[in-house]
Amino acid sequence: MYVRYAISIIVGSAITISLLFVMHLLIASGKSALTEPRARHLLEFVRIRRNENVNTEDITPEKPPKPPEIPQEMPPQDMDTVDPNAPTINIPPPSVSNNLNIGGPGGMNIAEGDYLPIVRVAPIYPARALSRNLEGYCDMSFTVTPTGTTIDPIAEFCTSSLFDRSSQRAVLKFKYKPRVVDGVPQAVSGVKTRITFKIED
Repeated sequence: MYVRYAISIIVGSAITISLLFVMHLLIASGKSALTEPRARHLLEFVRIRRNENVNTEDITPEKPPKPPEIPQEMPPQDMDTVDPNAPTINIPPPSVSNNLNIGGPGGMNIAEGDYLPIVRVAPIYPARALSRNLEGYCDMSFTVTPTGTTIDPIAEFCTSSLFDRSSQRAVLKFKYKPRVVDGVPQAVSGVKTRITFKIED
C-alpha cells in the first residue's frame, strides 16, 4: 500500500513540473510576440479609367403611317326631283291559307303506324347495390297510352330485388309515339324492355 502512495506522489509531481514548464514556455513566447514588430504587406491598386464615351446621337422614331382617308359623304337625295307621274308596278299580295287544323289529338299530326320510343330515361343506380358493387338487369312490362306515356310498369324478372323500384321509376318517364290505327291513337299493353344496371369504370 505504501508503494502505491509513493508511485502516485512521483507521477503527480512529474505532471505538475511538466505543466509548469509548458506554462513558462507559453509566457516566454507571448512576450516576444508582443514586443517584435509585425511584418506589413503592401497592396498595390491599379486604377483603370472607364470608357466615358456615350452615344449621344438622337434616335428619331419612324413616322407612323397615315390614317386612311375618310370617304366623302354622299349628298342627300333631293326628293323634290322625283317625278310623281312615273309609271308604277302593281304586285298583288300573296294569298295565305288560314286553315290551322293539323289533325290528331291535341293538335298533333300523328301518322299511321306502330308505337315508337321517343325518350328513354336512364335509371338511378340504387345506393345499396352500388355500395355492394352489384350489377344486373330487370325485364320490365308496361302499357303505352294513346298520349305516348307509360303506365302499369311490372318487373317480370330482376337479377336482384334492389333494381325493382328504380326500374319502375325509369319506365314511368319513357315517352312513345303511340300506335295509330285509322287516325286514332291506340293503347298498347305488354310492351317489354330490359333495364340494365352496370357500374362504369
